[in-house]
Amino acid sequence: MASMNDEENYYIPPLSKYDSNFPDPRLASDEGLLAYGGDLSSHRLLFAYKKGIFPWYAEGDPILWWSPNPRLLLYPDKFKLRKSFRRVLRSGKFSVTFDKHFDEVISYCSTVYREGQETSWIVPDIVEAYTRLHEEGFGHSVEVHLDGKLVGGLYGIAFGKAFFGESMFSLVPDASKVAFKALSDVLGDRGYDFIDCQMKTDHMIGLGAEVIDRDIFLDALNLTIEKETDFGKWHDWHWKYKE
Repeated sequence: MASMNDEENYYIPPLSKYDSNFPDPRLASDEGLLAYGGDLSSHRLLFAYKKGIFPWYAEGDPILWWSPNPRLLLYPDKFKLRKSFRRVLRSGKFSVTFDKHFDEVISYCSTVYREGQETSWIVPDIVEAYTRLHEEGFGHSVEVHLDGKLVGGLYGIAFGKAFFGESMFSLVPDASKVAFKALSDVLGDRGYDFIDCQMKTDHMIGLGAEVIDRDIFLDALNLTIEKETDFGKWHDWHWKYKE
């Protein structure tokens, strides 16, 4: 397989089934496609995240591994609060839990329609792999409730003092933003360095995420993964909006 960037051909190697090594992400094209194949074992996935690499592919395709340049990061103390969203938070109509409905969150993320997206990249094998990581203490969800019903949330992977966001959903306006604000607040209080939002979107930029050169991201990642991981379920984490 090959990718085209700046009129150069880049060879995209297959991964071995027998080890978890990846090519150096610093040498990838800006598009970020780094390798294909391998598997979605927990060992390989965690090794990938520690290297700044994540899987993203459509059903029927081989597993594709990415490390794009630039990267999109949210620093917890830089979440942008617009006046209209501040009013939503002040209303107190939403409540938030952690790691209590991971299965439902990832299911909604895989099925809720998004404008401009014909099919979901959260294929059954991805659901199975990340559910396994949740059960093993690395995958986490934030759930947003309205009148006792799950109406929004997000999920991702935590390692060291980095959170790697994977996907979010909303069934009502502002629900996913509440999940992201809650996550940002609690991770900031616990000394997290950043939330990895992967690729640039206007929505995430609007919430305060910043475009960062891949090399700078990888340097920061090398430091943060050496810090203590909040391993296990986050059932007892709590959040309420504070001015």
